[in-house]
Amino acid sequence: MRLLIFVVAYNAQQHITKTLDRIPRDWLATTDYKILIINDASVDKTDQLVASYITAHPDIDITSLDNDVNLGYGGNQKRGYEYAIQNQYAIVVLLHGDGQYAPEYLPQMISPIKEGHAELVLGSRMLDRMKALEGNMPLYKWIGNQTLTFLQNRFLGTNLSEFHTGYRAFKVDALKRIPFANNSNYFDFDTEIIIQLYDTAARITEISIPTFYGDEISYVNGLKYAWLIIKTTVKSRLVKKKWIKDGRFLY
Repeated sequence: MRLLIFVVAYNAQQHITKTLDRIPRDWLATTDYKILIINDASVDKTDQLVASYITAHPDIDITSLDNDVNLGYGGNQKRGYEYAIQNQYAIVVLLHGDGQYAPEYLPQMISPIKEGHAELVLGSRMLDRMKALEGNMPLYKWIGNQTLTFLQNRFLGTNLSEFHTGYRAFKVDALKRIPFANNSNYFDFDTEIIIQLYDTAARITEISIPTFYGDEISYVNGLKYAWLIIKTTVKSRLVKKKWIKDGRFLY
């Protein structure tokens, strides 16, 4: 099954090289893969470091794309998933260029899809909640993560330990069935795509991943994010009841 390792990068000069180095080489040697890095109009040296890395590692299949303008976190994902569809990959796994999500867990992330057990795999930091705090997740984010996830589970009828992980693997055929191009370009894209897949009966599973918070920069406005998450979740249920229409949610 052809695999696309899709790395989103924005102002990631402090971490991008180390993140790429941490991708397991022995595993890559036995995998039909491509690493796609999409630099979202960074204003630092991310593009130069990626170009240097590609030159220094001719044995690794890496393609780099640069957005002319900043598409946003969601907009950048749209471009990557469209690339996966157009180039006929079977699986695409999203990896953040800042190293917050462990590249060492890439084999575990795609395993449920390869084995036919899932269309979406979420790397959850909350299957063991206390370890998230041990990994230096700020307390306010820990509380906010669980509060939003609890509310979303109640609204949607799901039973996920975490909606708000950025580590996720998709079966590309499942992406073809949903209108992700209509989604937000902001960070609420992550919630929208989970709802879309859940509502198309995609099989979703979670695996436990370690939590790591270091000196990476967060560009998320917490209050704005929380409001959009609740608004989106409620709106998706109103669409399902056919009370309103929304191009993100088609029933």
